[in-house]
Amino acid sequence: MQYIIKDNQVGFVLKKGVFQKIVTTGIYHFSQMAGYTVVIRKMEGEVNFPDVPYQVLSADPAFLKATVHMEIPDGFVGFLYRNGNLVSFATREEYVFWNVFDRYEIKVVSMEEPLIGAEVSKQMLSVLPKSLYTEVRVGEGEVGLVYYDNVMQEPLAKGLYRFWNYNHVITYTVIDMKQRELDIVGQEILTKDKIGIRMNVACMYKVRDAVKLVSTISDLKTQLYPAVQLAIREITGNYKLDEILEAKEQISKEIYGVLKEREEMFCVDFLTAGIKDIILPGEIREIMNKVLVAEKTAQANVISRREEVASTRSLLNTAKLMEENQTLYKLKELEYLEKICERVGEISVNGSAGIVEQLGKMIGMARPQ
Repeated sequence: MQYIIKDNQVGFVLKKGVFQKIVTTGIYHFSQMAGYTVVIRKMEGEVNFPDVPYQVLSADPAFLKATVHMEIPDGFVGFLYRNGNLVSFATREEYVFWNVFDRYEIKVVSMEEPLIGAEVSKQMLSVLPKSLYTEVRVGEGEVGLVYYDNVMQEPLAKGLYRFWNYNHVITYTVIDMKQRELDIVGQEILTKDKIGIRMNVACMYKVRDAVKLVSTISDLKTQLYPAVQLAIREITGNYKLDEILEAKEQISKEIYGVLKEREEMFCVDFLTAGIKDIILPGEIREIMNKVLVAEKTAQANVISRREEVASTRSLLNTAKLMEENQTLYKLKELEYLEKICERVGEISVNGSAGIVEQLGKMIGMARPQ
């Protein structure tokens, strides 16, 4: 029987089902009576002839020359390249490709070391299954803690890290080392004089030691909140209401001092702490308002009396000067006369005397003897 093999084809010659050899471009005649058959395949990509194992096919020198055989050892991953271009991730342990029209290559990378190195590019990662590695992102002001089989490794600084999930179970946590705010809102306090008030307190803190934190504190904020509450009660409970209202800044400093003493317990550094608001009960607030109004009224009365005394003293001094100096008295008369004339629309003068003389007589009549 005649077989025609084209340029991009290959023929697998079998005799009674047993592989004999391959034939390439050309016209061939094989006797079916003698048990020969030829299976024709395209000579491109991966060798697609699963009926015969590679070990049998490779016994033919022509097949061996026209193909490339690649294996991926245990503990390695493979990346398939065709003509220098990444095609896919190699998922099997063994590959056989036709190496006639296209050049195939598999780049193998070890997974023995957990940390994925720079030899694995972003392009290679894009074809890599997510299940094979763990990605850890550590941002600005953060510390990454990675565990191999629950054993902590060296802390990670800012950056992007990837770890093979091959020899170890990879887990991680990222700790925020930037300063944080903790607000205690509506904290109820019983003062020394048994008056119930509420306080709003704010404090700033940041984590001091990330490694020690994760080994000693299970939930930082959950444990830090009641600790700050206790410090507030401990300090403000020693003061009466009036003292709290007058010494707000001093009490804030004392609360901050107590928190600084307890930093080591929580692996943090307290940066600030202070009272934002003091909320009084309704009846106490009304009493305080009445007291404030009374104080301001008393202050206004004192100021009013002080001004009256000053005014009287000024009048007395002026009278003494006028009694001792007749010229000054005359000037004062003219000043008052000027003010009177400003308010008078019309002045009538009778008799032969002049206006100045008549006004002078009017003033003379008013002068005390």
